[in-house]
Amino acid sequence: MTKILLFLVNIYKKYISPLFPPACRYYPTCSTYMIDAIKKHGPLLGLIMGIARIIRCQPFVKGGYDPVSDQFTIFRNKRASDDYRRSMNLK
Repeated sequence: MTKILLFLVNIYKKYISPLFPPACRYYPTCSTYMIDAIKKHGPLLGLIMGIARIIRCQPFVKGGYDPVSDQFTIFRNKRASDDYRRSMNLK
């Protein structure tokens, strides 16, 4: 199941995503986040995390740095984002 999901996301990333203008509000992109989440948490939890991330990627969200958390969560990785802002001396 993991290989199938990774294959589908990679197909999207390589062939479908380039047809649209870049619009992801987060780094890493949502497709890369999905791949990382599936690899780190397995197919079911990784898919849930990836779908939650896609739902968060909308015009009313600021976006920014949001890597996959070490613990399963459907929420943003606030700690990593705050650490990144501090290291870059951002507000």
